[in-house]
Amino acid sequence: MPKFRQLIAPFILFLALSCHNNPNTTTAMPPAPAAPAPDSHTKNIVFFGNSLTAGYGVSPDQAFPALIAHDIDSLHLPYSVVNAGVSGETSADGRTRIAWVLKQPLDIFILELGGNDGLRGIPLTGKSGTTANLQAIIDSVKTHYPNAAIVIAGMQIPPTMGATYATAFKNIFPRLAADNHTALIPFLLQNVGGIPRLNQPDGIHPTAAGHRIVAQNVWEVLHPLLEK
Repeated sequence: MPKFRQLIAPFILFLALSCHNNPNTTTAMPPAPAAPAPDSHTKNIVFFGNSLTAGYGVSPDQAFPALIAHDIDSLHLPYSVVNAGVSGETSADGRTRIAWVLKQPLDIFILELGGNDGLRGIPLTGKSGTTANLQAIIDSVKTHYPNAAIVIAGMQIPPTMGATYATAFKNIFPRLAADNHTALIPFLLQNVGGIPRLNQPDGIHPTAAGHRIVAQNVWEVLHPLLEK
């Protein structure tokens, strides 16, 4: 069986990448982060993101982190996957939550945040802007686990948010990757975003079929790191 854990943060969960709420959402207070697996050779991969990572609208085993866990298990690689996705989370929310997630050891950290910022038109610069928040998360990971590999998931937003803002938003992710010498998934939703049959009715969240393509996008960047 794939080594996969769903990690829920100690905050009210908003189930949508945009500002919409899911009526089935409940407030949950989590237990302390799980202890490392008994096998000392097993390493942890943490997916830290919003509803895309959490798998909004699909079952947990259909979300791309679970699919990655299945691929890892099928190759008998010594990694355990932790899904630390929270629907509705912004980069500021992630900046607040990261200390809790870092209580458990990690070896690879995939950062998938910023999409909600873009859809809400949150400022990209400044002390509390998207760029500063994402950088603060990266800095926290580096401080706690200096040997961990970091992967940044690139995101894009529709031009309806304004061409200038959309372009500046898109450029945040490769710039952060270059500045921090991290791996980069150029666009997490490549070959999924904007394709109706691969998205749920909201036009934002992938279907199960869409998640399979997202998993391929992630795997192309992640797989080389697993063999190092």
